[in-house]
Amino acid sequence: MLSVREVTVTFGGVKPLDSVSFELPAGVCGLVGPNGAGKTTFFNVLSGFVRPSGGTVEVDGTRLLAMAPHRRARWGLRRTFQQEQVVHALSAYDNVRVTADEVGADGDDVREALAYVGLENVHRRGAELAMLERRLVELAKSVVGRPRMVLLDEPGAGLAEDETARLAQLIRQIPERFDAQVVLVDHDMELVSAVCSTMAVLDFGRVIALGATTEVLADEHVKRAYLGTEEVFA
Repeated sequence: MLSVREVTVTFGGVKPLDSVSFELPAGVCGLVGPNGAGKTTFFNVLSGFVRPSGGTVEVDGTRLLAMAPHRRARWGLRRTFQQEQVVHALSAYDNVRVTADEVGADGDDVREALAYVGLENVHRRGAELAMLERRLVELAKSVVGRPRMVLLDEPGAGLAEDETARLAQLIRQIPERFDAQVVLVDHDMELVSAVCSTMAVLDFGRVIALGATTEVLADEHVKRAYLGTEEVFA
C-alpha cells in the first residue's frame, strides 16, 4: 500500500502539491488530472528529484522519503518518464542492463524483463526500434531487478489503439508477476480504466477524488476539472 500524508511542494510562491494525502492499495492504481495538476511533481518527490517542504510517504510501512534517492532504486523504486530514456546507441538488452547495474540486478534479471515484454530476441539499437518497442524497453527497465513500486508516467503516449491494448495487458500483470505495486499516470482514460482498480485525481495540487476507478470517473466534479469537459470520460 502507498500511503501519502500531507505532502507539500513549494516553488517560490507556487504549490504544485498542497497538503496531498491519499492511500492507494496494492495492485495497479491510477493518478490522473489535467496538465499542471502535480502528477509528475509527485513522481519526482517519490524518486528523490524534488524534496517536499513537508509530509511523509510510506510503501508497505517503509518510509520512502527517509531514503537517499539512490537507495530508493536499490530498495525497489522504478519509474518511467514522459520523455523516453532509451539510449539510441545501445541495444534493447544494454538499455535494460544499464538500469540493472544501477539497482544491483544481473543478466538473468535483464533477460527476464525483456522476455516479459516480448523483446528477448530483439537485438537492434535503440535508434532502430519502433515506438512501441521503445515503450516496451522502458517498461522492461521499470520491472528489472525485483521492483516494489513501479511509477509509470504516460507510458501509452503516442501509441495506436492495438499497441495500447498490448501495453495494458502487460501493466495488469506486473503486481502478480513481480510482486510490485504500480501507479499509472496517463491522459488516456481508456488505458487507465482498463488497468486501474483504484485512482486518485489531482487538480491544482490537491486531491479532488479518490476511490474505485468507475466511481471516480463518474464523479461530476472530476469531469468538470479534467480539461473542463465531460466527454473525455465518455
